[in-house]
Amino acid sequence: MENTEDGQHRAILRRIAHRVMLERGLLPDFPPEALAELDGIRGPATAAGESTPLAAATKDLKALLWCSIDNDDSLDLDQLTVAEALSDGGAKILVAIADVDALVKKGSALDERARANTTSVYTVAETFPMLPERLSTDLSSLSPDSDRLAVIVEMVFSADCSLRSSALYRATVRNRAKLSYSGVSAWLETGAAVPEGIAAVRGLDENLRLQDRVAASLKALRRLQGALDLETVEARPVFVGEELKDLKAETGNRAKDIIAEFMIASNGIAARYLSSKKVPSLRRVVRTPKRWDRIVELAAERGSTLPKEPDSKSLEGFLASAKAADPLGFPDLSLSVIKLLGRGEYVVQLPGDSVGGHFGLAVMDYAHSTAPNRRYPDLIAQRLLKAAMAESSLPYGNDELNALATHCTEEEDAAKKVERQVVKSAAALLLESRIGEQFDAIVTGASDKGTWVRVMRPPVEGRLESGNEGMDVGRGLRVQLVSTNVERGYIDFKRAPEGPGHERPR
Repeated sequence: MENTEDGQHRAILRRIAHRVMLERGLLPDFPPEALAELDGIRGPATAAGESTPLAAATKDLKALLWCSIDNDDSLDLDQLTVAEALSDGGAKILVAIADVDALVKKGSALDERARANTTSVYTVAETFPMLPERLSTDLSSLSPDSDRLAVIVEMVFSADCSLRSSALYRATVRNRAKLSYSGVSAWLETGAAVPEGIAAVRGLDENLRLQDRVAASLKALRRLQGALDLETVEARPVFVGEELKDLKAETGNRAKDIIAEFMIASNGIAARYLSSKKVPSLRRVVRTPKRWDRIVELAAERGSTLPKEPDSKSLEGFLASAKAADPLGFPDLSLSVIKLLGRGEYVVQLPGDSVGGHFGLAVMDYAHSTAPNRRYPDLIAQRLLKAAMAESSLPYGNDELNALATHCTEEEDAAKKVERQVVKSAAALLLESRIGEQFDAIVTGASDKGTWVRVMRPPVEGRLESGNEGMDVGRGLRVQLVSTNVERGYIDFKRAPEGPGHERPR
């Protein structure tokens, strides 16, 4: 294995990421044809450069207080949001989604490359964008202080946050402020100083507070309908120069909730709009949990009773009480439930049919449509939406959509495996000097193929190579680190004896 004591951690992890991309059948680089096509794009798309009915109907909404909220280092900005208070206590929310299709045409070399991977892959060492950075972080990004074409989802909510009306159309927009989840959340939650980007735009502070209030009401309403309030943990790297110092666990916050709630609502409206126009759509579905029996057992271990048949409202009630009783241990329980819910998948819904909904979100109509720079299903949805708005011929036939649904599910799974493996290689770098140490852990996977556990510092999974008898998802235990392999992303534990006074995590 390459010497990891020279501090070149980032370079090591980048090389591993490239290799793992290829091993999973994903393309880390762009072919010459796509780059040549990119060279021919002179600037961002404008309605003036088109001669279509959609171009003629494009509105001018540049004067609104649009802003983006994303990760601190994100430049591939897919969405902007803005709110308007209504006199009856309701609110109008507008979501602008980057019109990527205006530059990336179906069947082009750039489109074929995006179709191959179907998603941007975000590893701890390097991002492998679905589209070249000159597009995704510039020409097709809703960059600050730049005029851009966007598909608008307009939502009008009553005072109780029930949806009163909705509309889709195209417009030219201008991002007034590029904001970060961390800065906006600290301001909203702790009363920290107003972020500079907000203070510089008159009226943006109150607009964001209105967005926050509407999002909180939407979240509460979804929870009443059975949406699961799960607390996921994302591992983000901490580099000092080229040396990896830590993997930091990041969880949700109020700023992320604003974007999540408006995107969920927008994706539902997009799905229903296509249905109303009798246009097929690519839906994101999380079916009824296959391991509901184990979720019932986890609840029973905590003194709660769930029905024998899957019921999202009952599960959310249990999760809410569990979070109140043990907020520090709730991320472990959330992780167990997420694993037991199973994966999501893309399926085609034809006009007049129903393919089911998203169990975790408690919504029946859900089509990924809000991140066309980063996800190919969203670019597909955008093309279908634009065709429906223009009442033009559809860009995809049913057979092609069915093939794409399968392909997008498979490649998204591959991308997630790449991201997880590189995280584990990074964790192996951090842990290789700690062989023999013990950690609190929770079982995240148990099957004939093996048993996996997760420790929280650093937040990473590893294989339990011995002592896995009787282990199942959600079980807490004490483990000892046995070995690491940076190149393969292997982290192996064995079950450790529990010493006197040690309380095993639940």
